[in-house]
Amino acid sequence: MASKFVQKVEQLVAATPLVMFSKTTCGYCGRAKQLLNSMKVTFDEVQLDRIDSGPQMQDALKEITGQRSVPNIFIKGKSIGGCDDLTSLHKQGKLETKLKEAGVL
Repeated sequence: MASKFVQKVEQLVAATPLVMFSKTTCGYCGRAKQLLNSMKVTFDEVQLDRIDSGPQMQDALKEITGQRSVPNIFIKGKSIGGCDDLTSLHKQGKLETKLKEAGVL
């Protein structure tokens, strides 16, 4: 059962240079979105609490990344983690490079 959702998550991640799996009620998701929006970055967002398969997709994310929490952010098919990881990359000056390499900045 889970493997179908793992495939779905992997397809979404492969199809888009920057994907954020989030929930509408999550403050960390809001902060991550704010940072990306402030950088004028184009990204896809999958709001897990707005889709029927949200819980299964969240389980699939845990299988793929070891992280069930949101936001779960992927750049060029690789999980970079959540809001703190995104912020940390930004503070280190590495986020812009990653985003440029992904073609979203």
